[in-house]
Amino acid sequence: MTPSPSGCSGTGLVVCAGFEDQSGTPSGEWQVTTPNCSGTGTATIDTATAHSGGRSLRINGGGNYCNHIFASTTKNVSGIAPVVYGRMWVRHTTALPSGHVAMITMSDSRDGGKDLRIGGQNGALQWNRESDDATLPEQSPSGVALSAPLPVNRWVCLRFQIDTTQQAMRTYLDDQEVAGLRVDGTPTTDVDSQWLRRSTAPRPTTFRLGWESYGSDSDTIWYDDVALGSSPIGC
Repeated sequence: MTPSPSGCSGTGLVVCAGFEDQSGTPSGEWQVTTPNCSGTGTATIDTATAHSGGRSLRINGGGNYCNHIFASTTKNVSGIAPVVYGRMWVRHTTALPSGHVAMITMSDSRDGGKDLRIGGQNGALQWNRESDDATLPEQSPSGVALSAPLPVNRWVCLRFQIDTTQQAMRTYLDDQEVAGLRVDGTPTTDVDSQWLRRSTAPRPTTFRLGWESYGSDSDTIWYDDVALGSSPIGC
């Protein structure tokens, strides 16, 4: 299937946000959230840095768990099916650390509401499952080598797809698929063997953009031109 254009017109997207209608603290369609505890993290609408238009979502995420911060869409993403397609432009200032961090989280109704997370570890992108701490790829040297860092100080197009009918996921950076972030139903050593220990496909019911550190790592991240829907979405 050919991905839809990068804009919103005619794509039937459930979420499509360039934050142009926002100012100050995210509100309305986007709500600031700090699960369990709060600290120094902040979420603001930035008028100095944007991928398109004149505004973006800026996250100043602090080190240590309680300094996390997220902006969560109020749109109902639980009905996106059978495949959840996501696209966002991301820019950040600090290379992914060796410690475990998360940037995008989605509650999974088929996993007790625990989060499905996109983040990083050992300097490269990864998926992580909150319920059992499974990672994609596995955090072996070979597994990490099959992932990729998130480039700093430039806008990057991050796309993903999550099949809600079977364990199948794919992730792309600037339209290049990241081999280590692919789940295809057949366990592959160093990639998805650990992930496939759970056979049930995820069912995302929320979508949050932000920063969460399980160590002392901090970062400043911008998000722009964010979209979620049931058809492929282009950069």
